[in-house]
Amino acid sequence: MDSSAGPPPRPEQSRARRSRSRHDPLRVLRSARAVVSDLKDGLSGPGARRAARRLRRLLDVPGLGLADLSGALVWSGQTAGTEAVSALVDQVLRGEVAKDRPPLMAVPVYAGDGLAGVLVVVGQVRRAAAREAASWVADAVERGRLEASADRAEQAELRALRAEISPHFVYNALTVISSLMRSDPDQASELMLDFADYTRYSLAQRGDYTTLSDEFHAIETYLALQRAVLGDRLRVQVRVAPEVLGVAVPYLVLQPLVENAVRHGVEPRAGTGLIQVTGEAQGNDCVISVEDDGVGMDPERARDILAGRGGSDSVGLANVDRRLRHVYGPWYGLVVETAVDAGTRVVVRVPRFQPGVMP
Repeated sequence: MDSSAGPPPRPEQSRARRSRSRHDPLRVLRSARAVVSDLKDGLSGPGARRAARRLRRLLDVPGLGLADLSGALVWSGQTAGTEAVSALVDQVLRGEVAKDRPPLMAVPVYAGDGLAGVLVVVGQVRRAAAREAASWVADAVERGRLEASADRAEQAELRALRAEISPHFVYNALTVISSLMRSDPDQASELMLDFADYTRYSLAQRGDYTTLSDEFHAIETYLALQRAVLGDRLRVQVRVAPEVLGVAVPYLVLQPLVENAVRHGVEPRAGTGLIQVTGEAQGNDCVISVEDDGVGMDPERARDILAGRGGSDSVGLANVDRRLRHVYGPWYGLVVETAVDAGTRVVVRVPRFQPGVMP
């Protein structure tokens, strides 16, 4: 026996040590952040039980439950009788002022403009502390709702982007193909295959990511069709380094940039226009630029477009910018260099390797 170990701690010492650990500021902050993550799918989501357990430990109570608007309850620790808890939850959900039934306490959880659920506590705790815990829960639920709403809006916008094939472009492309059927059937057949590739890629129901190789193939088919439509008015240069062709990127990040260069840069100008598309490796990043020598725009107008204030014609650019920042972080996104009558250059910088991003 090691006589230097000393006597075992007394019960009151153990309780004091647990209390200090429980109220450690860093631990409290980490738990609060974890609660927000646990409740991202709401009070009946898969993380609700973990959130209840964290809150019970923070409040240092024997039991704690979370109920959504249906009355469905997730619980951690001891209960004080199923019927008593259900009655108290129903009372709060009906909008009544719940009377505490020691050791039970029920606090409404308000998120957004209305009631989102109920926090139920078993044990001795100040109502102010229970209300603060309910406020944490409300903030977490509201944040989850906002994130879900933003994700739905982004997906809807991406679906709109996939379906955004200009009727004017389709009509012109098919007219050119039709006119070549007799004079140059081989070229007509080739352009029809390009048109099929273009529409297939634009409308495909596929995953969130693809490769730069696929993106460059899509823009090359689009530019081949536009060269057939615009004739000598459009010149194209596409240069891409082989080492970046396998880089994974969000689906449809390059095609909208090239389409905007044609529609808003080259088509409005008189005479011949040039579009240059390049892709190269720069250290751990891949840098793609789409440049035209068209009419350009006021830099303030470019800022409005990236902020989503540019009207329906700019939906594609704003969508691409938001998706890049969402996937790679706020320091990524589109950089637009432009001036009136000086053309436009749009630069995309993405990591060559990003965890979780794969075609």
